[in-house]
Amino acid sequence: MIKAENIHKYYGELEVLKGVDLYIKKSEIVAIVGPSGAGKTTLLQILGTLDKPSASDALAINDTDIEKLGDKALSKFRNKHIGFIFQFHQLLPEFTALENVCIPGFIANRSRKNVEAEAEKLLSFMGLSDRKDHKPSELSGGEQQRVAVARALINKPDVIFADEPSGNLDTVSSRKLHELFFTLRDKFQQTFVIVTHNQELAQMADRKLEMKDGKIIQS
Repeated sequence: MIKAENIHKYYGELEVLKGVDLYIKKSEIVAIVGPSGAGKTTLLQILGTLDKPSASDALAINDTDIEKLGDKALSKFRNKHIGFIFQFHQLLPEFTALENVCIPGFIANRSRKNVEAEAEKLLSFMGLSDRKDHKPSELSGGEQQRVAVARALINKPDVIFADEPSGNLDTVSSRKLHELFFTLRDKFQQTFVIVTHNQELAQMADRKLEMKDGKIIQS
């Protein structure tokens, strides 16, 4: 599913990633842990095609060589094959929950009718049918994050990248979100790569990778 070999990333003279190798199987849930500054988010952004490595030997998702894609092809690939979940939801405040979930589907030029029907199904699956017409300011933190998860799933991506997805939630909401990831994996067979400081989530994952000083030191 994901193959990354000898990934390096420099910001000026600062080397943030120092030759990272990573292999992730389809439908695997992998947690990446480590201290702040270890390079976790930088690695996630490169794997998710939001940033580019300074150097690498290989970077592929689903047998597609990411580094050979031009900007337009890369954007199309990202929209179709990759979903993102961030710590602070990144929901658009002027839109309802349903509209927020639909946005990636509209960007992909899918039928409005089909996208809205799929968004309603996902919100129902998340237990948010009665909240679909509410704007983010009218939702709890846990509800906002579940809307963000539904948005990440709307195009049926192959892989979900999550950066501290429960970092802004209370303990109960965090646990519910963690359990949701495994339910989604079982239902939709998606792959999850999750950067987290939450040890409970890390221990639940199929595999835990530890990063330190720009390298993966333990798996």
